[in-house]
Parts: sequence; C-alpha cells; structure tokens
Amino acid sequence: QVQLEESGGGLVQAGGSLRLSCAASGHTLSSYSIGWFRQAPGKEREFVASITRIYTDTTYADFAKGRFAISRDNTKNALNLQMNSLKPEDTAVYYCAAGPRFVITALRDVDYWGKGTLVTVSS
Repeated sequence: QVQLEESGGGLVQAGGSLRLSCAASGHTLSSYSIGWFRQAPGKEREFVASITRIYTDTTYADFAKGRFAISRDNTKNALNLQMNSLKPEDTAVYYCAAGPRFVITALRDVDYWGKGTLVTVSS
C-alpha cells in the first residue's frame, strides 16, 4: 500500500519550465515502478514518463522526449518530473502513479494514483 501526493503544478507561459514532485507514504517507492500520466479536458488519461522498479531506466511518451525528464529519489521517497519547453497542448492534470510491474506505460499497469496537480500553459 502506498499513498501518493503531487505538487508543483501551476500556470506557466509557453516555452517555460515547471518541475512537478510526488511524495510517497505508506511504502517505499523502491518497491514499485513509478511514473506520470496526464489528462487534458475532454481527453483520455495518457502516459507521460516512467522509471523502472529495480534500476533507473526511463521511458517517455513521444511528445515528452527531449523536453521532459523523470527522476526518483529513494532516500526521500519522492518522484520528480522536470518539464521544459512547455506548449499549450501540455495543459492537463498530471498524476503520479505506481505499480508492481518492471515498467509502467499503460493504465492497466497502475495500482496507485495521486489526486493530480493542474498544469496550465498559456500562449
């Protein structure tokens, strides 16, 4: 059992940067693959990025490659997402997620969700 809580969302202009964080409690994050998903208004929740359970291999959605960077800090039981060169289409609620699979890339891989943090990118 693990509880996840996101922070760091807000309003940013196009081309700007934002850093999201996820704090975990109840269980160490080292036991899970963890990552980020997002959901824009009127759209389905989609995969953004993840990092493996045992090692630190990362996986990114195509739209995130070269712009977003995911990292984990097991000593602090935390997960981060650095987002650069933000675009208006990045506007969404971003969710921290965890699951027991070696890698999580789909909704079915996720056992635990945070409540989300809103990112709004203005043009």
